[in-house]
Amino acid sequence: MNKIKLLKNILLVLPVLLLSGCEDFLSTEPDSTRATINTPAQVSQLLTTAYPQGGYVVFAESMSDNVEDKGRGEDDKTNRGSYLFEEVEATVEEQDSPDQYWAECYRAISVANQALDIISKSADQSQYTAQRGEALLARAYAHFMLVNYFSRFFDPQQPNTDPGIPYVTEPETVVLKNYERKTVAFVYQMIEQDLLEGLPLISDGTYTVPKYHFNRAAANAFASRFYLVKRDYAKVVEYANNVFQGSSIADNLRPWNSTYASLSPQELWNIFARANQNANLMLVETASWFGRNAPQYRYGMTYRKWLEISASERIVNGSANWSYPLYYQGDNNYFIPKLFEYFVRESVNADIGVGYVMLPIFTVEEVLFNRAEANAYLGNTTASLADINLFVGKRVENYNPSTHTVNAASMRRFFGTTNLRDGIINTILAFKRVEFVQEGMRWFDMQRYALPVTHETVLGQVITVPATDPKRLLQIPQSATLAGIARNPR
Repeated sequence: MNKIKLLKNILLVLPVLLLSGCEDFLSTEPDSTRATINTPAQVSQLLTTAYPQGGYVVFAESMSDNVEDKGRGEDDKTNRGSYLFEEVEATVEEQDSPDQYWAECYRAISVANQALDIISKSADQSQYTAQRGEALLARAYAHFMLVNYFSRFFDPQQPNTDPGIPYVTEPETVVLKNYERKTVAFVYQMIEQDLLEGLPLISDGTYTVPKYHFNRAAANAFASRFYLVKRDYAKVVEYANNVFQGSSIADNLRPWNSTYASLSPQELWNIFARANQNANLMLVETASWFGRNAPQYRYGMTYRKWLEISASERIVNGSANWSYPLYYQGDNNYFIPKLFEYFVRESVNADIGVGYVMLPIFTVEEVLFNRAEANAYLGNTTASLADINLFVGKRVENYNPSTHTVNAASMRRFFGTTNLRDGIINTILAFKRVEFVQEGMRWFDMQRYALPVTHETVLGQVITVPATDPKRLLQIPQSATLAGIARNPR
């Protein structure tokens, strides 16, 4: 087990950055009232805001099995409501809430549709090929995230006739006016259509910082995630391999057991979500308080939870220890330095403002896991084990390739299964859980595999939420219901 380190007051004093000091992270949509957008460069600038600038980490992490009730801590309504599987009564202005994420996704979709409308009216649409590709990918991504949080999760073995979310393809001043939900199957069909049309058009050369946009690697990563949900495993492998063309996978994994091992918490925060980190394929700025509150949330990761999550190190032969640096701040408030807050004042002399974190929404690690999982279902277990062991090589302290291995025997010992494929899938899910802890990724796997959730409170209340429980669907915001969108059953 890795060493646990106490981090004292460093977390209590967050750096205050002026807007001018955040220009690498914060972009501004062009003011359409003062300029006509009619060039590829102007459309590209418009598309800088075609990404949801709201966070999903708080509610996704709080619904998962990564957290428990500490009995005290930061009382945040999204954190509390998500853990208790109650409707989060928040507004679109409240950071980290499901309502804000819904609004931000549809705002991003509106921008993408505006860009596509401008392109369609251009006299020479061939000049806008790359911009069209980015707009289509951005539109597909925002709808993909919405349908997976606010609708019943897609199951390729079912007709998926449950209500989806409105798939908006036209620019509107009121995004959801007169739209209907249709079905989950329809939404997935539309996502796939936009994804397949847009991906070949992406050109990294049009971006100043490609990792702040749907670059080619990120687009292929998105495709690998999409087809993993659809269980089209041959396509998962195809798109995952496209991400890694011309480079070594191992060289691009996050170096937790080498370069990162000697870094202080502040140094880790400073680089984890940077564009210069090979592991980050795409980054999106999100208005979020998660950077400051992650250790302090009442419903968060405790030491007992960390022992449960990190127990996957025992799958590795050779008495392996994960190299993730675990810190705590106060009683039972555990965290790994990842997402850091950049605070932007409302004005130079203001004491209030907005906290932002740069969120890696696609990483090399996810793509590696996607490929390993797909190969397992395709019967290519040797390839799956090779990818798993590439990951282990970057995560185990004092890694020794001759002893620190994952094989059939080690998986059988840990999981008690003689089925090699099942052992590989269980290993991937366990490794993903520890790799993406406090990043909101666990909930996707729990939905994909219909894993039940049991949350307990310090007062003894036991909340059991099986896969079919409608409370696993986030509630449609009240503002959307006023526009005629039916709410989810409870």
